[in-house]
Amino acid sequence: MVNVAMVGTGNWGKNLVRNFSQLRQARLTWCCDQDEARLAALAPQYPDTRFTADLDEVLADPEVQAVGIAASAAAHHPLGLRAMAAGKHVYIEKPLALTAADAAELVAESQRRDLTLMVGHLLLYHPAVAKLKQVVESGELGEIYYIYSQRVNLGIIRSDENALWSLAPHDISVALYLFGDAPVSASARGSCYIQRDTGIEDVVFANLGFPGGRMLNLHISWLDPHKVRRITVVGSKKMAVFDDVESTEKLRIYDKGVDKPTYESYGDSLTLHYGDIHIPHLPMSEPLRLECEHFVECVEERKQPLTDGASGLAVVRALEAAQQSLKQRGAPVAIQAS
Repeated sequence: MVNVAMVGTGNWGKNLVRNFSQLRQARLTWCCDQDEARLAALAPQYPDTRFTADLDEVLADPEVQAVGIAASAAAHHPLGLRAMAAGKHVYIEKPLALTAADAAELVAESQRRDLTLMVGHLLLYHPAVAKLKQVVESGELGEIYYIYSQRVNLGIIRSDENALWSLAPHDISVALYLFGDAPVSASARGSCYIQRDTGIEDVVFANLGFPGGRMLNLHISWLDPHKVRRITVVGSKKMAVFDDVESTEKLRIYDKGVDKPTYESYGDSLTLHYGDIHIPHLPMSEPLRLECEHFVECVEERKQPLTDGASGLAVVRALEAAQQSLKQRGAPVAIQAS
């Protein structure tokens, strides 16, 4: 049994509160938030949990083994350091931090103190993405050429981070997972339409370059008439589409591609092939529940998380480079190697 404290109980934090409270292998001991109205609204639902606006009270409790953090992105770094300084294992919502330097410091601190650090890259715990990873590793799609994603909607509009930092971590983390590699360059263009004077981009088009000429293309927006949550993977043999808006058929494998000749002179011999569409059966489990279970399991068994600090740092490095490119009106920016 792992005693967990939750810091941040807002729009997303309350979902983590719900999941940690329902795990058989965990006990939600504390909820902490500076908004006392939120705490007052939550408290009746969790009679066995203590509620406070004082983080020091939580961190001073020797029974607390792990802390989940779902505060504003700017607070992830300082709160993570405070929790680890108190000897607590830490789960931090995405992004891990708002700079690569801050993310690297969190990783180094967790290693120095021998503590679990896990990042909330939720999609890697989605059954459809787990299946897609199996399909990629099996070689069914052939060589992966490129991935493109669309993550657009009308809202939620944030004032503390732009659309890139708010939405792109999902798709970048999936691309790193499927490619099994980190990007080496980034370019991005975007604009501020709603909050013109703040420099907070509502829409971003970005491209990440990976070793071997592979790439990820992203369309990110919270100012769009459609709700789209789609990732397309194009391989040399087949193609796959993960559509999280679909209620049941979230993953489709398309037997489509270009057949290359076996002799040297191509000429007009390249041919297209069109085969069947396969829709794998997927277990319908809540990704957030699987993610919370994984964190507790890693704390209890001292296992390395699937989305550990190093993977969180790689995503932040990509985001930071894309942000630099935004400021340079799309100029390519090299991404620091790990």
